[in-house]
Amino acid sequence: MINQQDYNPSTPADNPVDFLLFENLPIAIYTCDKSGKITSFNKAAESLWGRIPEAGDKWTASRIFTITGEEVMPENSPLARTVASGVRGNVDEIIVQRPNGDRLYVQSHPVPVFNAAGEVTGGINTLIDVTEKRSSENKQAMLAAIIESSEDAIVSKTLEGIITTWNHSAERMFGYSEAEIVGRSIMTIIPDNRRQEEDLIISKIKKGEKVEHYETYRLTKYNTEIPVSLTISPIKNKNGQVIGASKIARNITKQKDAEESLQRYANNLETLNTVNNMISEHLDVQEILQQVTDVTTQVTGAAFGAFFYNKVDERGESYMLYTLSGAPREAFEKFSMPRNTAIFHPTFSGEATVRSDDITKDPRYGKSAPHYGQPKGHLPVVSYLAVPVISKSGEVIGGLFYGHPQRGKFTVHHEHLIESVAKQAAIALENATLYEEIRKLNSKKDEFIGLASHELKTPVTSLSGYLQIINRRLPEGDANKSFIEKALVQINKLTGLISDLLDVSKIETGQLPLSFTQFDLVQLVNEVTELIQYSASTHVLRLNSTVDNLSVTADRQRIEQVIINLLSNAIKYSPGASAVDISVSADGNKALVSVRDFGPGINKGQQERIFTRFYRVEDMAVHISGLGIGLFISKEIIERHNGRLWVESEVDKGSVFFFEIPLD
Repeated sequence: MINQQDYNPSTPADNPVDFLLFENLPIAIYTCDKSGKITSFNKAAESLWGRIPEAGDKWTASRIFTITGEEVMPENSPLARTVASGVRGNVDEIIVQRPNGDRLYVQSHPVPVFNAAGEVTGGINTLIDVTEKRSSENKQAMLAAIIESSEDAIVSKTLEGIITTWNHSAERMFGYSEAEIVGRSIMTIIPDNRRQEEDLIISKIKKGEKVEHYETYRLTKYNTEIPVSLTISPIKNKNGQVIGASKIARNITKQKDAEESLQRYANNLETLNTVNNMISEHLDVQEILQQVTDVTTQVTGAAFGAFFYNKVDERGESYMLYTLSGAPREAFEKFSMPRNTAIFHPTFSGEATVRSDDITKDPRYGKSAPHYGQPKGHLPVVSYLAVPVISKSGEVIGGLFYGHPQRGKFTVHHEHLIESVAKQAAIALENATLYEEIRKLNSKKDEFIGLASHELKTPVTSLSGYLQIINRRLPEGDANKSFIEKALVQINKLTGLISDLLDVSKIETGQLPLSFTQFDLVQLVNEVTELIQYSASTHVLRLNSTVDNLSVTADRQRIEQVIINLLSNAIKYSPGASAVDISVSADGNKALVSVRDFGPGINKGQQERIFTRFYRVEDMAVHISGLGIGLFISKEIIERHNGRLWVESEVDKGSVFFFEIPLD
């Protein structure tokens, strides 16, 4: 190890003052003799090396490398080469590696030392640590590379708004080259109506505040406004004073377009959903078309919209105005209806949608007599949109037409939207037409049922009377008497069916009569149970009543009809069982009657449908006779009493039918 006594007398260290100066210099300095032995070094050199030189060290006390990372042997170090040549060496930048692995960037300044005879006796090397400088330069270079390669525009400016830097992305985004824009005011790229934004931004920057993700518009060299998202940060000097601002601008045109597309898509869905809900709630053609016309006229921003039915005359050229929105009907009624002209033909033939920014410039426009264009006094139409409404079968039902006195009002977005609505409208119109046909057929059917039932009742009643007379006149033991009695049973069944059909007819026309009286419901259920039990030999009817009497005000005959129907069904639809349970109870202010059978049960999908007219449970309809109207009539009777009729059933475990009516 080298100590103070080892210093070379030829160095300035011979003088105490020089020694102190040498020892305390902030720059690393060391000396070597001609053989490379380190003869002196100061504290800065020791700190730079990270160790104290040892006796075996020559030319340097640390491992050194070139800037490219190649290790340099001590005999090829800058100081060794300088002593060997006797010529002051160039300033070399090397890497010094400390024992702990740290590497420092160092500038080496080797100088040869001569004696009085001019002979080289050694050398002095000054080492300047430039690690921080090199790191800063690297950071600056990296930052510059990032700035230049960034997809975002990066701009710096003074607090007065003068542009000082401008990267390539800024040039691409705004159209100005660096030479054109640096030195000019940032107001160059700010639209007139947004200049107050700069004052707000600068006021925040001066306070040292950052502005993030500020969405606004900026102006290009070509006077086009583009949407941008700005992030502005203060630039400070080494004393922490704000001297300017850096601005990162991101072009968000694609993002805005995507947002608008998403919003349009959402609006389209909402519109289609609204139209679908409206037209699905109605089966009236006029109402469907008016709602479709109103909504689509509003959505497209049209001055007016109309639906024309494709009602073709004998010449195949007549169309009928059906609904109108945005204009009085008189505006069309004083003109003749559209004809099969070149403009209207694609719509009414179902060939294509026609959309025009200016229909008056269309080559097909104005070629047909007698008007050769729009009739005088007609609503002015420049922007034009026409969409055919085509049924599933391919028939052109009509067309939706929209007009506006200004050009360019309708977009592809509007076109696609109306085409979607037109498809929905076509389905709704087909459903409405079908419903109208069914309603007419249903009305005729109800009329037929009512008429037929009424006409059948008279001969059946007469037939029953004649059979009863014959039965009474036949002597006891006559073989024909049993046949007459069987015929009377069938006549009674037929009479019941006719009565049910008449009830259905009366229910449909709202003419089912009810006669309200006060009676005991428990007594009525007892009487009906005894009556049914008398004729039902296959089942035991078990009545359970939790009350002695229940006074109700109702139509006794109709309530009896309901109870008979429920008991008869319970017996009929549980052929494999031997009992039916009936219960009567009070539930609050209501009387509750239930009839339980032990038959095959009814699945969930059919439990609601069994109360509709002419519906019969699928698995039972094949084996058991009936028209499927008993429960329909019963439900109507109970509901006319402000009551409720329902079923609870489980497959293979039977069914329970309940009805409740108000107590007095």
